[in-house]
Amino acid sequence: MAEVVRERIAGGEYPEKGLVSEVKLEAEFGVARDTVRKATKALREEGLITTTPGMGSFVAPR
Repeated sequence: MAEVVRERIAGGEYPEKGLVSEVKLEAEFGVARDTVRKATKALREEGLITTTPGMGSFVAPR
């Protein structure tokens, strides 16, 4: 799942400062919330997204 989101970020499908919510990713990929959180954690560690508590995850400035 992280790989697909990574590709979408690189392809500009998620504009800078935008990202689909965890709930939408969970439904789209048919995975558990824990899987989504692990994927977003990996993307955060790579510097591709940032997360603001209470606001969500966003594509990091390039």
